[in-house]
Amino acid sequence: MVGANRLHCPDREVDFREGGTTLVSMHSPDGHELYNTWTYQRIEPLKRIEFVLRFANAQGEAVEPASLGLPPDLASEVPHIVAFESLGSRTRLTVTEQGYTSEQTLEISRQGLEQCLDKMEQLLAAA
Repeated sequence: MVGANRLHCPDREVDFREGGTTLVSMHSPDGHELYNTWTYQRIEPLKRIEFVLRFANAQGEAVEPASLGLPPDLASEVPHIVAFESLGSRTRLTVTEQGYTSEQTLEISRQGLEQCLDKMEQLLAAA
């Protein structure tokens, strides 16, 4: 899972508000499909977003990660905090994830998050 173009996100349903849920699909080049929901708990514009990631089916219903072929110790709920810090003409983005119980699941998440951030950087550079 290395490289910013390994996974695509062709489908998404976004309800970006506190209490709202976003459903995202991710597709790999080999045809593997994975869905996540992000349920927003706290949104402070330009400062902070807190959400809980859950693995889901195509309808957005929660499923256990192991049923998707993911490591059995992967938590079914992963809290996230995305913080924004103004640095003058730039912004520092810090993402904190919690709930990983092994180095393997932490590494899988790190690789996926890096892909997302690489894609976001590419989009912002092209804007």
